[in-house]
Amino acid sequence: MKFNVLSEFCMQIHVEDIHALTEFQRNAKAHLARVNRTGRPEVLTVNGKAEAVLLGRRSYEQVLEALEELGTLKAIRRGISEMEGGQTLDAATAHQRLREL
Repeated sequence: MKFNVLSEFCMQIHVEDIHALTEFQRNAKAHLARVNRTGRPEVLTVNGKAEAVLLGRRSYEQVLEALEELGTLKAIRRGISEMEGGQTLDAATAHQRLREL
């Protein structure tokens, strides 16, 4: 079973969403309004090279949620792998070890 949690967040960068950092500094409010309105990230450049990505609040929250979900899926996979590898404890042993903590 494969999961691709971040696929919905892998947005294409549009040419109109690439701006010089100095342009952002001059018009920060307009840039923030645009990323929040469109939901698309903006790439900020220095000397023509991408240096930062600006996300709106909602997009950033979605990325954080996706990363949390990805972490959960990785933990589940690790648990399944450990179970398949015989790296498990019976319930009584697990309870005893927890009491010893």
